[in-house]
Amino acid sequence: MEPKQGNILISEPLMNDFHFGRSVILLIDHQESEGSFGIIINKTLNAGVSQIVDDFPDFDAPVFLGGPVSDSQLFFIHTLGELIPDSCPIIDGLYWGGDAETLKTLIATGIANEDNTRFYLGYAGWEAGQLVSELIRNTWVISNISIEQYLNTPPEQMWSSFVQQLGSPYEMWNRFPKNFEDN
Repeated sequence: MEPKQGNILISEPLMNDFHFGRSVILLIDHQESEGSFGIIINKTLNAGVSQIVDDFPDFDAPVFLGGPVSDSQLFFIHTLGELIPDSCPIIDGLYWGGDAETLKTLIATGIANEDNTRFYLGYAGWEAGQLVSELIRNTWVISNISIEQYLNTPPEQMWSSFVQQLGSPYEMWNRFPKNFEDN
């Protein structure tokens, strides 16, 4: 399967990396000639948006570790579509970014909430050809995700849940210990 916008990347279980170990990444964009970027969607940080961003409405939605690139920059994914100008579709009904001032207004009025908006510090990026090379080395498995899965699967359960959906060739992955020193 070739990577494309809206796919998820599921890390192989032996990856021993702070950012990418047992991670699930939503691909925001993939251009073979230009590179790829995505957001780690399953690693919650111990901070709310209001704690990270000054001049932000009182909104203590959790913030997630999006990736190691631009890790001091806050990004957001939402289902509000055209309500937020300059939003970019990822998959049908799920959007990346848009006008931050409009988002603040939607939060203040209760339209934007934890059920339809997620925040991420940083992103994951690959140079042209790098992601495909990692896929060939079996660093990642490509799968798909629905909006319901994205919004309703608890982040701490995403990796194992999505691995389980891959079927029998991957069932052993969920049996690997997270830390081999504990084995």
